[in-house]
Amino acid sequence: MTDSSVSTSSLASAAESALLHSTTPAKQSLAALSLAAIGVVYGDIGTSPLYTVKEIFAPATGVPLDAQHIIGAISTIFWALMLVVMIKYVLLILRADNRGEGGSLALTALAAQTVSKQPYLRRGILLIGLFGATLFYGDSIITPAISVLGAMEGLEVATPALKPLVVPITLAILISLFLVQRFGTGVMGKVFGPIVTVWFLMLAVSGVAHIMAQPMILTALNPLEAWQFMTGRGWFVFAAVGAIVLALTGAEALYADMGHFGRKPIQIAWTFLVLPSLALNYMGQGALLLADPAAIANPFYKLFPQTLIWPALIIATLAAIIASQAVISGAYSMTRQAIQLGFLPRMAVLHTSAREAGQIYMPAVNWMLLLGVIAVVLFFGSSSGLAGAYGIAVTVTMATTTLLTFFVVRGRWKLPLPIALGATVFFFALDIFLVAGCALKFFDGGWFSLLVAALLFLIMSTWQRGRAIVMQTIHREGVELKPFLQTLRPEEIQRAARTAIYMVADGSTVPQALLHNLKHNQVLHERNLILTVQFADEPWVSEASRIQMEVLGNSFWRVTLTFGFMDAPDVPRALKLCEQHGLVVPHFQTSYFLSRESIVSTPGSGMAPWRERLFSAMTRNAGGVVEFFRLPDNAVIELGTRVQI
Repeated sequence: MTDSSVSTSSLASAAESALLHSTTPAKQSLAALSLAAIGVVYGDIGTSPLYTVKEIFAPATGVPLDAQHIIGAISTIFWALMLVVMIKYVLLILRADNRGEGGSLALTALAAQTVSKQPYLRRGILLIGLFGATLFYGDSIITPAISVLGAMEGLEVATPALKPLVVPITLAILISLFLVQRFGTGVMGKVFGPIVTVWFLMLAVSGVAHIMAQPMILTALNPLEAWQFMTGRGWFVFAAVGAIVLALTGAEALYADMGHFGRKPIQIAWTFLVLPSLALNYMGQGALLLADPAAIANPFYKLFPQTLIWPALIIATLAAIIASQAVISGAYSMTRQAIQLGFLPRMAVLHTSAREAGQIYMPAVNWMLLLGVIAVVLFFGSSSGLAGAYGIAVTVTMATTTLLTFFVVRGRWKLPLPIALGATVFFFALDIFLVAGCALKFFDGGWFSLLVAALLFLIMSTWQRGRAIVMQTIHREGVELKPFLQTLRPEEIQRAARTAIYMVADGSTVPQALLHNLKHNQVLHERNLILTVQFADEPWVSEASRIQMEVLGNSFWRVTLTFGFMDAPDVPRALKLCEQHGLVVPHFQTSYFLSRESIVSTPGSGMAPWRERLFSAMTRNAGGVVEFFRLPDNAVIELGTRVQI
């Protein structure tokens, strides 16, 4: 059986309400949640000091390494953090929660609701939001590579003779990280917060020591220094902007992870630890360069005396691993949501914890990410090489977030048009400025994230459209169930003393497996359930809302099971709820009849032939229904059906 057995929301409703997910964090203290947020939310942006300053003064940017430009560059980093992260995300966008949940898709849902009576605009918003979400996968490949590479490059500072080992050790760490994913991250997750807290404290302390030696760097707090740095470069400023953006990577995580920790813990962690630590470290690197321009070879590790480089290297490596773990886990979670919302074919989802439903492992996603990470490490070879690939996806996502926020601010918050438009124009202009800076790096690697996003967008939109066409075909060519049952004469048919469950996508038509049973086997079971499984546009569905049942007569019942897109769809367990409605489904006396569809591409008004072939290939390679719905292996009968699209 392919996904036709699962009734999923359309592209519009999936992005619009599922994305209304509202996982409520467990009741923990504000301090505990803030500590956890430090470990998960800020790993990416927290490792940016490993490579950002070095890239600003790389030969390709043309920024002179003198006092004026050092102060200007550090000032620009600081005020970029203030404008983009503090004001835009922490103070503004974190308010745009969708039932407590954040992220690109949640914001897309809110924005789409405000233009529900304008279908073309609404569809445009949904497509923009979906594309913004696909950009995450490119970052899921680049973040582990650049974070661990940046940390391992400290080996060159500790002992120059170790430089040839940077890439091999990086690959060994990354491969090990992906290999242990199947065991779960519960134990590791408990120490994320403390380790990353130590990392940020190390950033702050190492920066303060050099600021005290070169207090002139504090003039970088003056926004005029940033302004002069930006305007004084002319058109060449865009080259520097492409490097400055590296300090902002990970800003979207503040919003995306809001559902796990809540708005206040994320704001507290940023305001009282993350921002001060980042600011002090960047200024410390600037102060170091004022005193010793030769330190540009690796200004982060040069902050430390030779005796402390190895401890700094160890902590940096742990922070990089944690940052990598966060995006890997995020890729699993986003993929599962996409599957259960109908955007991707089924894949195996393994739960690595009996207590934490959110801890999952997806082998297919894991190995694809690992291959991608290995490829970019070998291809780019250094954090400087990867810097060209990093940033463009982040800035495009930021721009889409700004556009979508306008509809929320205006349509949902009812702010006056001049205020909503003015804020949107300001932040969108800033985003476009950042995108333009990163666009210069397109041929240096910036193409990578966009290529990954474009391919995933093509795959996801093709799958969603193909499933919609299959559903239309089944409904159009199927036999209506209720009139069919009215003509059925059970007393004239041999009865099997078992329960038959026919899993179908469209519960209003007669299952093909039932027709085969009657025509070829000339048998009808004592109890017959027409079962449809659907996924709601919310993360969790309570057992009270899990099942709907309708008595059809002639020993037939129509049952609909509803799961949230974060639920594990255990069909046999859910069917026990039928007892509340007076129907017992005996586990050892039940057979599940599934329909495995063969997609046949035909000329017509479906999709382009190449997209139909792609959809057919995806259908053939979709994961098994038995594993996905946790059906008993020895009670499943699969029958083939050809469906023309």
